[in-house]
Amino acid sequence: MTKYAENTSVSSEGSRAEIERNLTRFGADSFLYGWEGTKAMVMFRYNGKQLKFTLDLPDRNSAEFTHTPARGTKRSDKVQEKAYEQAVKQKWRSLSLLIKAQLVAVEDGIKVFEEAFFGNIMLPDGQTVSEHMIPQIEEVYATGKMPPLLTM
Repeated sequence: MTKYAENTSVSSEGSRAEIERNLTRFGADSFLYGWEGTKAMVMFRYNGKQLKFTLDLPDRNSAEFTHTPARGTKRSDKVQEKAYEQAVKQKWRSLSLLIKAQLVAVEDGIKVFEEAFFGNIMLPDGQTVSEHMIPQIEEVYATGKMPPLLTM
């Protein structure tokens, strides 16, 4: 199965700029981008809510880049770097598409903002709703027990 934009010619910088342009166009009032190790992050504020998207970047030392898929022979440094950069560009294109599609869905009234971006809304402790809720959802499915209701 092919990956979306696996052969894209759009640079990672071009995709990040596109994300920023779309956020501005749809009304975001702040934008931040950064990276550390194999994680990149895009944050923005929209209607007073802070959102965070974390993008897992590939490991440049992975055999996917260092060796050929067919025979497993070691690639040259230049070929390794080119394969790695292509994978990074693909990830940024996918993130750009995701954010734009969600913004369009909100603008077109298909979803309300909080529904479209629910998992990426940041909570006061810096976690996203997804980071907070996914372990709880996994626990519910593993045990079959719902957590107790909050009491007043």
